[in-house]
Amino acid sequence: MQMFGRAQVTHGAQRVAWLFLTAVGAGATIWCTHFVAMLAYRAGVPVRLDPVLTIVSLITAIIGTGIGFGIAAGSRNRLYSVVGGGVVGLAISGMHFTGMAAYRVDGLVEWRIPYVAASVLCSVVFAGAALGVFASPRLGRYRVAMGTGLLVTAIATLHFVAMTALRITPLRLSAAPLEPQQMQALALATALVGLVVIAAGVFAALIDRWTRSDAMDRLHHMAMNDGLTGLPNRINFQSELRRQLELARTCSSQLGVVAIDLNHFKEINDVHGHQAGDEVLLLVAQRMANQLGRHEMVARFGGDEFVALIRFEHRSQLTAFTDRLKTALEAPLALGQYDTRVGASFGVAVYPGDAGDAQTLMNNADLAMYRAKSQRSPAPCYYDAPLDEAIRDRRELANDLRVALDQGELQLHYQVQTSVATHEVTGYEALLRWTHPVRGPIAPSLFIPIAEENGLILPLGEWVLRRACSDAIGWRHEAKVAINVSPVQLAHADLPRLFHQVLLDTGLPPRRLEIELTETAIIADRDRALHVLRQIKAMGIGVALDDFGTGYSSLETLRAFPFDKIKLDRLFVSELENSPQAVAIVRAVLALGKSLAIPVLAEGIETERQLGVLRREGCDEVQGFLLGYPQALAEYGQPGQAEASAGAA
Repeated sequence: MQMFGRAQVTHGAQRVAWLFLTAVGAGATIWCTHFVAMLAYRAGVPVRLDPVLTIVSLITAIIGTGIGFGIAAGSRNRLYSVVGGGVVGLAISGMHFTGMAAYRVDGLVEWRIPYVAASVLCSVVFAGAALGVFASPRLGRYRVAMGTGLLVTAIATLHFVAMTALRITPLRLSAAPLEPQQMQALALATALVGLVVIAAGVFAALIDRWTRSDAMDRLHHMAMNDGLTGLPNRINFQSELRRQLELARTCSSQLGVVAIDLNHFKEINDVHGHQAGDEVLLLVAQRMANQLGRHEMVARFGGDEFVALIRFEHRSQLTAFTDRLKTALEAPLALGQYDTRVGASFGVAVYPGDAGDAQTLMNNADLAMYRAKSQRSPAPCYYDAPLDEAIRDRRELANDLRVALDQGELQLHYQVQTSVATHEVTGYEALLRWTHPVRGPIAPSLFIPIAEENGLILPLGEWVLRRACSDAIGWRHEAKVAINVSPVQLAHADLPRLFHQVLLDTGLPPRRLEIELTETAIIADRDRALHVLRQIKAMGIGVALDDFGTGYSSLETLRAFPFDKIKLDRLFVSELENSPQAVAIVRAVLALGKSLAIPVLAEGIETERQLGVLRREGCDEVQGFLLGYPQALAEYGQPGQAEASAGAA
């Protein structure tokens, strides 16, 4: 019955193999039962066995039960199981009466038909019930035992009721119809055949069960533990956290979740390679695991992120736990011929004070850890709702920004740039705008840093570049389009290749594209940044230095790279009307631009007086609300129309 159970849950060749083993086991068992019982039968007359029919009876049992079990295994429908069981019952009956035909006696054999019919009916009914019960999921683990018992009942009732139907009238009396030695040898041989077949089936089932059990144990371990460190993984930790929460509620105890992020892991990976990084993870995992006591756990969530758990009664236990982990992580690590230290940032959230459920508790510990990392705190940071809600808000905005980028919810607005002398439009600055579906417009000063923190600035910058170039190619004039480039983008080695590909894809001439970047974008890695800028400028793309005057190395930057434009920061323009010092600074910048043959564009023009001062001092280009607010392309109608409004201004 266990082998038949395996046949039910397998398919193809495996099912055929298990059905074959089931049929051989069942057929041989029925056959042995019959012949051992017949050898014990006292006929009172000479007896002999027909070898051909004896073998035919065994084949009948094996084939018949194989067909019945095959029908039952062919479908999950219980009707198939009952019908298949009925066929098994008929096979038992066929085997019995074929075997009786092989049982030759010196006498008259008489069969009483009612008993014969009753025996067959018992066999069919009990065997059908056996496989029907076996297919019932409601019986759970008892279905194997009940199915086995009913099948044994089918065999036993068939044999004994059928033997009741048999009447033998001796023709020749004999004190020893069959030699005792022959009787014992035949019985022993039959029993041994049956036992060997049964043993083979039992061991096949046991081996299969052991193999499946080992495989399941390995799969369970792989599913619940980290492949590198062997620590519990996220699924395992979440399961244990829910269990510990229930215990904490029951025992009125507290639960602490500690989020851990290694501090210098990226540097180790970059300098010494990923193999060294893996070795570090193994070492710190072993150290933390060695610090665990009762009701404590540590798991790896991936990368260099770990999380620990402790159920405690007194706050001092939580403090001692985090101190142990902190000490273990700050100790020197021996990696081959060199030593290193990693350290970690810790964030702690406590049940029930900080959260009442597992997910919120983990999130709050995570927020506290991010605060510890941003503040470079040497001590663990405990969850603080007012402080950490700001971090949660930024993370939610980061997720929303990712969705907005994927679903095309971002927009480009364009602000006109004009010549002071001729009032002609010289270009448009592309400004990224995001209107949140719930929060409304989000300022670029808020979402751009979030994009940089969360690895979104590169896809965001590519989207802006493609969109701006696609829009500009449809304008009726040859004005430039200017886009801002962040320090993160400038640090990316593939930036020149991206510009080249976008210009090829959109068909925009390089002379109509201009990039704007601040000094901070350059001084982060000056040599590399200047190398990238030279590659971009070599394509014919203009390069403008934005927010000029607010940095600390402006003159050196201008000396090192031939910019196509200087953009004077709005801070100086806003004070032109009231500050002689601001006028003097603007005059000096304009003189510097003329001496270097670099045009100067003043930002933030909001009044006619500001524009008048810049015109008098010889400024080349201007940009600001006085000349036009940033607008979506559709609001401009045809961008060429902006020339008229700019000229009027």
